[in-house]
Amino acid sequence: MAAHPFDAIVVGARCAGSPTAMLLARRGYRVLLVDRGTFPSDTISTHLIHPPGMAALRRWGLRDSVVATGCPPIDTYAFDFGAFTLTGSPGMDGETAAYAPRRTVLDKLLVDAAAAAGVEVREGFTVDAVLREDGCVTGIRGHAKGKPPVTEHARVVVGADGGNSIVARCVDAPSYREKPRSLAAYYSYWSGLPMEGRNENYILPRRGMAAWPTNDDLTIVIAGWPYAEFEANRTDVEGNYHRVIDMVPAFAERVRAARREERFLGLAVPGFFRKPYGPGWSLVGDAGYSKDFITAQGISDAFRDAELCAGALDGVFSGARSFDEAMGVYQAARDEQVLPMYEFTAQLATLEPPPPELQQVLAAAHGNQEAMDGFARVNAGVTSPAEYFSTANVKRILDAAR
Repeated sequence: MAAHPFDAIVVGARCAGSPTAMLLARRGYRVLLVDRGTFPSDTISTHLIHPPGMAALRRWGLRDSVVATGCPPIDTYAFDFGAFTLTGSPGMDGETAAYAPRRTVLDKLLVDAAAAAGVEVREGFTVDAVLREDGCVTGIRGHAKGKPPVTEHARVVVGADGGNSIVARCVDAPSYREKPRSLAAYYSYWSGLPMEGRNENYILPRRGMAAWPTNDDLTIVIAGWPYAEFEANRTDVEGNYHRVIDMVPAFAERVRAARREERFLGLAVPGFFRKPYGPGWSLVGDAGYSKDFITAQGISDAFRDAELCAGALDGVFSGARSFDEAMGVYQAARDEQVLPMYEFTAQLATLEPPPPELQQVLAAAHGNQEAMDGFARVNAGVTSPAEYFSTANVKRILDAAR
């Protein structure tokens, strides 16, 4: 027992780490949660919590706390393809809307929930190394700012520290299904730009733009271009950002009447899966699986992984399953659930025109509320792209249009 004062050490305390730690602590396990940041603090994010993510918050008893921050509900997703717009509901049973809280708000709420569950939280703590013994991870070595290094031991170290995860690097977690960065984008926050509960997306020639409301009566507006143009465009971010917005005159007029309140933030994300476990370690959230931000699935994905991983580790700690069996089930469930969205997202992120057969389906969906709701729910992660674009469903959409 002295060698393992904790059942789990979770590295990273944002959308994947805090829920994982909280769920394990609620099951009675001893958990240490560390993060080099302090909370509240900001991080680059699309902010969107689609309805499946809100359903997870409801299961955890945290949904009302998010809503109480004043973050407005988003009950309509609109996709403007130029020739037509698909406007539908992203809702699912029990959750009719998405929300897009600022990360200063959401992450603090999640960290506090972990602490309330009995997790030992250490903010401002940098992990310097992952410890191993006989090939098995046994703990971490790290330090608080201005303090000497310390070591902590656990039965499992969970990396929830993002795409550049130190845990994944230290254990050399194998990657697969990798995809390069396709899309570069910048965003900022605007006041005086009401969205009336809408998530607006504009699909433009080799450009993309989207906007939705967040806390404090602000609206996030994001504009992007192919990653191949990143170097050329980074010398004039503001000018290129507005050139994208100007491609939609009606929206550009709304932006001109608004006021930008913060600096521009940029993002470009590669796609990959990593094997999310090995002797004494596991990965959740972006540390184990990442895709382009164009479908804004990151927060909902992190919540799903937290539940899957915590459930698997509960099976291990309780003795119900072996480590390899439980974590293998976790990996298989994760991959099966996200692979269709991973491929769909990668296609969207190229900003290339949809293939002719897809254009035909989308054009046929226009004006068919059931089909438009279905497309919104695909983008919200409620419905699998494999289901929506199945032969049977495509036939239904095309037949209805005829």
